[in-house]
Formats: sequence, C-alpha cells, structure tokens
Amino acid sequence: MSLNRRDFVKLCTGTVAGFGISQMFHPAVCEAISGSLNGERPPVLWLQGQGCTGCSVSLLNSVHPTIADVLLKVISPEFHPTVMAWEGEPAMEHMMKIAEQYKGKYFVVVEGAVPTEADGKYCIIGEAHHKEISMVDAMKSVAANAAAVLAVGTCAAYGGIPAAQGSQTGAKSVSAFFKENGIATPVVNIPGCPPHPDWIVGTVVVALNAIKAKGLAAGLGDVVKLLDADGRPTPFYGRNVHENCPYLESYDAGKMCETFTKKDGCRYDLGCKGPMSMCDSFERKWNGGVNWCVSNAVCIGCVEPDFPDGKSPFYSA
Repeated sequence: MSLNRRDFVKLCTGTVAGFGISQMFHPAVCEAISGSLNGERPPVLWLQGQGCTGCSVSLLNSVHPTIADVLLKVISPEFHPTVMAWEGEPAMEHMMKIAEQYKGKYFVVVEGAVPTEADGKYCIIGEAHHKEISMVDAMKSVAANAAAVLAVGTCAAYGGIPAAQGSQTGAKSVSAFFKENGIATPVVNIPGCPPHPDWIVGTVVVALNAIKAKGLAAGLGDVVKLLDADGRPTPFYGRNVHENCPYLESYDAGKMCETFTKKDGCRYDLGCKGPMSMCDSFERKWNGGVNWCVSNAVCIGCVEPDFPDGKSPFYSA
C-alpha cells in the first residue's frame, strides 16, 4: 500500500476489524492495527529523559485501540521504565542486549528532553554492568543505532519546558542533540504537552505499515515525506486550530468572551494561541472525544517548537 499525504490527511470513521471500535483513522491505519502485521512486532525501547512522564500517561489512556492491544498486538515493548515489571541493572542490561541484537532494526521512543550539562549527570536513567548510564549515554548508543526515533512530547521534540528560559541543565531536543553529535538516525516529532494518544499510536502504525509494504529504508522514506518543516506528521499536525475552531465565526464577527465561563464567543482575547498552532485537536478531541482545550480554557500552543517561552503568558486578563 502506497503512502501519500492526500490519503492520510483524509481521516476516516469506521469499525476497526478485530477491535469492534470506532476510530478516526485512515483505513490503512485501521488495517495495520487490525492484524496486517502478521504477528511481526518490532522491538521498541522507550527512553525517559528530562520530563514529567505525562506522555506515557497519555499513551496509557489510549481508547481506540486500548493500550493493552497496542502493547500486546502492535509493538513489542522491550523497555519502558514506567510500565515494565523489571527494574535495576537486569532491565538496563536487557535494553542493551536488545539494542545490540537488533541493531538498526528496532525503534526508540524518547520522552523528555536530553540534559547535556554536567556530562549528562542531570539525568541518570539507570545502571548497567555496574556503571551509571545517563540519558546522554543512552542517546549516543541505544538511540543512535535505532532504525528511527520517535520524539514523543514537546520536551523530546523541541526541548519544551526543560529547555525554557532559566534552565540550568542544557536540555536539548532529540533532533538538536543528534545534530550536535553527528547522529543521522531519522527522527519523527510527535509534540504536545502531552500529545494525544492517537497521535502516538497512529504515527507508529503508519510507519509499521509503510515498512511492511516497502521494507525498512523505503518505508521510513515514505514516513519522512509525511512530515512538515518541524518534523511532525501532517495527518495529525497539518491543520490550523484557529481556522477550524467552532468559535471561528465568533472571531470573524468580533464576538469575544470576557471570561472562561462564557461559551458563546471566541477566546482569542483571553490568550488563545489557536491561530499559531497546528494540530487536529478541534476534531479529534480528548478523553475519548469528550472535550478539548478550547472547550474549557484556551489553546496554549503546546505542539509548537517555541513552547513554552514563545507562547507565554498562556492567559490574558
């Protein structure tokens, strides 16, 4: 199955075979999730750097498909500090073993920024063979030898809050760290604070389906073609929030809300960053489609490269 931007921007609502659920994914994504991988689940190593674990929490809230289906049927998670049963040196050594055994054929998910000051000692992720392993060490070895890296969350994608003004840790995004260290591993950014679980799962299965159809190199090449200038997959980050907001007519009419409790006007004057934000939150919504940011507050632009400094203050009086 060939990938192109037009196809994947056209989201669908349908029943996913094998799951009995309704989802806003393209049929190709549904096919991949429903079993077209034929049981071949690639190893995934999840590294947590300087962050709050909110991206993992968001992923665990995946509704369609459930997180159990993602972990047991779509990917093979070999290392995740938050959800795995193992801990300590045995877990770290297992991660190193998988990285060596499947060199160039496994995937790494990075959550959180990479703190580079003090020789990386601001973030020690564990020990292996009686030696401390920093996030910097893991990025130079485990992440550098992966087939591709998913930078999940704005901290990993662009630096985010850990890299905001006043930071003392030298926090960097995955792409910035790779560039600084001459690492050529492909990076896909999935920003958000946190990102929607669909953005994470959808990107993963699109990539896996492309790889299954065309092989590792060509499949990843197709995925790269779907990325925008900021490294984000356009099926999820290809539309402007403000231009698709249900309150756009109020904005055009100059009808503005004076307080958050009022629902009948645009919230731009209260600090909404929708005009400067690219994602499909207005359509996909959160918590199983119950609500989204602008329903109860404002968009704070958390999917953008200049978050949070460039989007502050979040609210206006």
